[in-house]
Amino acid sequence: MAETFNLKCYGIDVEDIRRNLSPAQLYEDGVLYDGSVISRDGALIVYSGAKTGRSPADKRVVEHPASAKDIWWGPVNIKLDEHTFDINRERALDYLNTCERLYVVDGYAGWDPAYRIKARIICSRPYHALFMHNMLIRPTLEELEDFGEPDYVIFNAGRFPANRHTSYMTSKTSVDLCFERREIVILGTEYAGEMKKGIFTIMNYLIAKQGQLSMHCSANEGEKGDVTIFFGLSGTGKTTLSADPKRRLIGDDEHVWTDNGVFNIEGGCYAKVIDLSKEKEPEIWEAIRFGTVLENVVYDKRTRAVNFHDASITQNTRASYPIEYIPNAKIPCEAGHPDNIIFLTADAFGVLPPVAKLTPEQAMYHFISGYTAKVAGTEVGVTEPKATFSACFGAAFLVWHPAKYAELLAEKMRKHRAKAWLVNTGWTGGPYGVGHRMPLPYTRSIIDAIHSGALDDVETVEDPIFGFAVPTSCPDVPSKLMIPRNTWEDPAAYDRQAARLAELFAQNFEQYAAGSSQAILEAGPRLTPA
Repeated sequence: MAETFNLKCYGIDVEDIRRNLSPAQLYEDGVLYDGSVISRDGALIVYSGAKTGRSPADKRVVEHPASAKDIWWGPVNIKLDEHTFDINRERALDYLNTCERLYVVDGYAGWDPAYRIKARIICSRPYHALFMHNMLIRPTLEELEDFGEPDYVIFNAGRFPANRHTSYMTSKTSVDLCFERREIVILGTEYAGEMKKGIFTIMNYLIAKQGQLSMHCSANEGEKGDVTIFFGLSGTGKTTLSADPKRRLIGDDEHVWTDNGVFNIEGGCYAKVIDLSKEKEPEIWEAIRFGTVLENVVYDKRTRAVNFHDASITQNTRASYPIEYIPNAKIPCEAGHPDNIIFLTADAFGVLPPVAKLTPEQAMYHFISGYTAKVAGTEVGVTEPKATFSACFGAAFLVWHPAKYAELLAEKMRKHRAKAWLVNTGWTGGPYGVGHRMPLPYTRSIIDAIHSGALDDVETVEDPIFGFAVPTSCPDVPSKLMIPRNTWEDPAAYDRQAARLAELFAQNFEQYAAGSSQAILEAGPRLTPA
């Protein structure tokens, strides 16, 4: 198979094409040709060069009559014309044709065969091939023989820069997507996450076009088959809380909710490993072994032991590994309809309750808002809590207007009677610097109570500003913590802080108002308390 496979249909004449190599073969090539190092625990240590994270300002989508009306144009989906796409594509092919050898990874995105797509990655680095071997769903040898033509192709020429003087270019990096050509072209960045999120962006378009919901979330399943999905931005506890030893992991990042239930888009996990420890995250720790890609970590040159606390290269150190490396993973990664939807936020203002019940309309509002808060010291110039909003908890990967995804979420919630919850893993007793972080055992108790149904019928009070129902009690959680105003020494100061946060929500939502229904708009916080 490897001897006869070629890429001439794309204008690539390189003779040495290495298709779907095993991890062992990619290890060998990584060490021989790519400067990779094998860690003490067997993972492949690699480096992504100058770019150690995604470049969202350099993402472009071709404006084409067939899809232009579907796309949420703006800073997330920046327009590109077909001519410039062709120029960048030609530039990528010219670079790939200079390579002595190329790697091809053919795999699937989506565990449900009714919705999956066939993806082909063409790249020059064995590191990128091993990464996508992990992140795509790996075909069997028989499926590979019958793979045929892919649905989408990624030309990864990340070692070669874009021409800054080309129209629409603002830097030497460009990640260009054309839905009509069914291709992505990568120039000027070797960060592997661009390929993963490129596939997710494609699925975000195709799945919604079929009337189904793609989601940036984690998901797990209980012993009785009950399913929970977790939305949350970085630092809210999405990975930690979904990695529950009492439940099976469906996936940690990208899912689709169809008429059949939930399925994972990916065949692997891409976990942050900064400050990773065996005690705090044992599942990820045990996944750092042969077959795993360790990206941009620092290691001891003699022992090859990794220092997970060293952020001198980047805070965004990562591990990519097959999902079966997680001991309680559910294979295949499919399950029924969600029973519970949990929106995680780390509210550093100390305003939001540890848990609140949401109506479908409130769920849509908070889904579109995608709120969390950064704390002082995490960024230069941040001296007090800073509100952060990301539509649908993944704005950078949306294609349609966020309201489309929110309407799909509400429709499925109603049809399948899923309950929605807002869980605050942030501060209580005051804002950051005054109060303290919600203890993790209490948050776990809240999640357990959601799963057991213990919160379904408890007494609630309506929050006077945000309007959601706040449970007044929860097993194994002090009752005083349940109502945030009661935890502040100065209730008037709480009221001022809550009004301020409500205003930030309202200001953020102005950009989505035109595309949102009246029901969604009315589900937001009241700027004048009732």
